[in-house]
Amino acid sequence: QAQLVESGGGLVQPGGSLRLSCIASIGLFTFYNMGWYRQAPGKQRELVASITTSGRTNYADSVKGRFTISRDNAKNTLYLQMNSLKSDDTAVYYCNRDQTAPTFIPWGQGTQVTVSS
Repeated sequence: QAQLVESGGGLVQPGGSLRLSCIASIGLFTFYNMGWYRQAPGKQRELVASITTSGRTNYADSVKGRFTISRDNAKNTLYLQMNSLKSDDTAVYYCNRDQTAPTFIPWGQGTQVTVSS
């Protein structure tokens, strides 16, 4: 069964960095455009970064220049390097297919990122 496992979150001070990882136990990972999403308390889940099968990336304006998405197809792993973190980045972060996909992989448990002094 397809499974997504996110990790790497934690508590970090404003201005700090974190690197998130997502291991995708799916056979077609190489053929999927993927994305990182986040959901803050009381808010809807939003796409913050996406990467195509060919490596083209796209970012939400709120994270552009601070976050970098990448993928290692040999390891079925998606990454999100987050720098210059702000309190507004506090959320649970999830990975999944990007919003152009007809269906999503079952959502994982996510990884909590808390930015606070």
